[in-house]
Amino acid sequence: LEASAEEARTSVQALAKLINQTPADRSMEALILSRQKDKKITQQIDEALCRTFVTDLEREDVEALSNALYKIPKIVEKIAERMLLAPDRLKGVDFSTHLKMMQEATDTVVTIVQELRRKLHLERVKDLSAKLNYIEGEADKLMVEMLRDLYSGNYECVTVIFLKDIYDLMEKVYDRCRDAGNVVSHIVLKYS
Repeated sequence: LEASAEEARTSVQALAKLINQTPADRSMEALILSRQKDKKITQQIDEALCRTFVTDLEREDVEALSNALYKIPKIVEKIAERMLLAPDRLKGVDFSTHLKMMQEATDTVVTIVQELRRKLHLERVKDLSAKLNYIEGEADKLMVEMLRDLYSGNYECVTVIFLKDIYDLMEKVYDRCRDAGNVVSHIVLKYS
């Protein structure tokens, strides 16, 4: 689970690198590799759950967390795919706030998943979960600002549709990070 959380963080770092490259140098290779690694990790978790009779955590909880973590790199890869479809539509668009928030969210996911190994510190997990909920709430506010700008009439219709698709996918990254935090919180509450 910790390795899967790390791949979520790695995928966001790869997206940041891709966005900061010139359109001619952009490549999906790092994102594809990250998602492939995470898919393999998720398969290993599933196989371990099938082979192991006794686990420290309930199988359903492990599976729920594994699935929430797997979705993060998958969505990040979709963001990169969209960006590569029409790089000219991205000229002048600043994704730095989004990237900073996604990096903060995935850093927090890594930390909260690591807390499971540290024998379930309820207060620490509550704080980290609250942080993920805060980031997701701030992302919602940012989304409203971005939509207000998109719908201002200053953009071509195709650009509005294109950017809205990317913003929606970014919103899903925050949501999946929050979901992973909620699963960990649920696990910790169950065992405290």
